[in-house]
Amino acid sequence: MSLEIMPVHGIGHVSEGDDLAAMIASAAPWLRDGDILVVTSKIVSKSEGRLVDVPADGPERLAARAEVLAAETARVVAARGATRIVQTHHGFVMAAAGIDASNVDKTRLVLLPVDPDASARALRAALRRRHGLDVAVIISDTMGRPWRNGLTDVALGVAGLNAVHDHRGEVDPYGNELELTQMAVVDELAAAGELVKGKCDQVPVAVVRGYPTTARADDGPGARALVRESSLDLFSLGTAEARAVGLADAAGLPDGTCPTPPDPAAIGRAIAAVRPAVAPGTVFTHVTDTTARDRLAGAVPGWPAAAASALILAAPPTPVDPFGLVRFGADVHRLRAALAAEGLPSALLPPPPGTPATAVLAL
Repeated sequence: MSLEIMPVHGIGHVSEGDDLAAMIASAAPWLRDGDILVVTSKIVSKSEGRLVDVPADGPERLAARAEVLAAETARVVAARGATRIVQTHHGFVMAAAGIDASNVDKTRLVLLPVDPDASARALRAALRRRHGLDVAVIISDTMGRPWRNGLTDVALGVAGLNAVHDHRGEVDPYGNELELTQMAVVDELAAAGELVKGKCDQVPVAVVRGYPTTARADDGPGARALVRESSLDLFSLGTAEARAVGLADAAGLPDGTCPTPPDPAAIGRAIAAVRPAVAPGTVFTHVTDTTARDRLAGAVPGWPAAAASALILAAPPTPVDPFGLVRFGADVHRLRAALAAEGLPSALLPPPPGTPATAVLAL
């Protein structure tokens, strides 16, 4: 396979209502069937009127941009200072919802197309209908990547090309069956197109020629096929956000007991995890002896019959004041969260009479 990647010069300024198909066909009369157009989303957005007016500078501009960002955001994934990584209403996870202030007047912001797949289909149809060209179309934009520095272009919309090349079921030269390999070929083609478009050269369209596309008369499923389902997303939040959600969830831990006797090693790991954070001198006692557990059950109201053991948390032997009780409550919460992280449910029970700074967790 040999690929050619060619810039399309001469498209010029794009305004709302402009005919992108005519502009591209005029600037690239050398286009031919089977080519793949990689079109920067910004000119698609401009032609579709996806621009908003904002002040040129100052606090008013920042406030206006924040308002626009909120409208384009389905959920916040991570925030650090002024940076916001969000999921857009399309399902894309990207910085600032793809809102762009480059290559546009200072008093305007460019938003992503409402439906990039539909934009790709419309452009492909116009090129076929009015100019007799059977090409595939990729609408691209720039994104960052988790765990890696630098940016790269990816596909937001696709028509006439499968977004993913699925190798599952194929056998490699060593006889191993491929079980997980699905290549996001449209992202690779979008990145290849960016190599000749550049960011400051005002070349918003590139052509990739020679890629062995699978012929299809329809437009295909589009780039939406690349959006990972939330149930399969193992990294759906930033670190700080995931921690906050975890703490919030732990605050509402339901009472329960282990269906089988809890693993003492797991209890030990939970205690080790919280020990550096709890008040110095706090005592942890894991009661597994049947006689001792029965005696404790007789002293604690509401002891669940299914409880196989108990974990007792006792505050340091210091005067109990309001601040100490608040801290002790936080320590109990930490312990329950640590147990839950080990897969161990617990039931928080009233302490035996006369022991206000003691917590009993039935396991």
